[in-house]
Amino acid sequence: MNLRVIHAAAASVCLLAAPTWAADNGELERRIQILSEEIQKIKNELAVSEEPGYSSSYGLGPAASKIYKVSKGLSVGGYGEGYYSALVSDRNGRADRADLQRFILYAGYKFTDRILFNSEIEFEHASTGEGGEVAVEFAALDFLLSDRVNVRVGEVLIPMGLTNELHEPTLFHGVQRPQVERDVIPTTWREMGVGLFGDLADAVSYKLYLVNGLDAAGFGSTGLRSGRQSASKTRADDWALVARLDYEPVLGLTVGGSAYWGDSGQGREFAGDELDVFTQIYELHGQYRRRGLELKALVSWVDVDDARGLSRAAGSEVAEDVLGWYAEAAYDVLPLLVPGTPAYLAPFFRYERVEFDQARAPGVETGPSQDYDVSVVGLTYKPIPNVVLKADYRNFVAEGEPRADEINLGFGFIF
Repeated sequence: MNLRVIHAAAASVCLLAAPTWAADNGELERRIQILSEEIQKIKNELAVSEEPGYSSSYGLGPAASKIYKVSKGLSVGGYGEGYYSALVSDRNGRADRADLQRFILYAGYKFTDRILFNSEIEFEHASTGEGGEVAVEFAALDFLLSDRVNVRVGEVLIPMGLTNELHEPTLFHGVQRPQVERDVIPTTWREMGVGLFGDLADAVSYKLYLVNGLDAAGFGSTGLRSGRQSASKTRADDWALVARLDYEPVLGLTVGGSAYWGDSGQGREFAGDELDVFTQIYELHGQYRRRGLELKALVSWVDVDDARGLSRAAGSEVAEDVLGWYAEAAYDVLPLLVPGTPAYLAPFFRYERVEFDQARAPGVETGPSQDYDVSVVGLTYKPIPNVVLKADYRNFVAEGEPRADEINLGFGFIF
């Protein structure tokens, strides 16, 4: 971009420096018009960002953070991921599956140094039919006031866990995201809201949001996931507070936690009763990276008040408490095999446990246990940081109905 500006400026100088005594007024006007068009072209090009470096900003993924790297104007990025999954046992009539799981476009615009817009548009399953959809994952205005206090308003990602904000495929091991951060923290989770974010100190960051609450009409035996309203004509009688804190005591180590408090009744009646359905979610997380070693752990707990009333109204059990945790280890072995290589190859292992405590209600039949364990072993390969190839084996051990083990192959990219 800089070379093009220099060349254009040099051409403009030469154009104006040409002997004007040899040109009549019409020729001079033509040259001025050419110069004006060239200047406008340069202005248009400067409004679109040059390719920035890829790094995370304000807790978002590298591709989602591109808008923070540009000086002004438009920024476009995105990511995509797809997979093939072969069921090994306990198929229960299910077929193997291949899926372009999602393709994402990030579009942002920096109005000034302190005001910008950022958004994520998701295309799921390659179609708006067959269970696919087009959805806005987030769309928010940021007002960057200082290192300590900034404001975000719009459809925001809920700042809980390790994956809900950092969900780009190059950032997590395994073809699928961790089950705990799907069934306990209902990733990807977004709502309408407003909040503050920034750094309390050099090694301490925070987020504090007021967001639209969950809708308890979607709660079930496997948790809160269907209670997400996702900023789509939401019921807004109840709101919730979300707080997050992260601390990096030494380089490579991050520990933190988050909490969610809010009613989920949304003014509905459940079997003739208007219930508040106060909902609490807590999670603690930590991750450590040094040289090729990567360690990650998370624990999360959900508590739902009035779950017995929900069970009675639904005629089936609703989870009153949900507890989930996982631990993961990975190691990049490629530098040991090919010193100096920029590529990445990491075998990894992750163990997860999820438990659902169902609310018993008179007249509601007791269903099978929904508790399960899952062990995941696999490989993550990145020929370059923006592209990832994955393979894993997921072994499910369910206490209720059997769940099939899986062999998964996947790919992903960011840009």
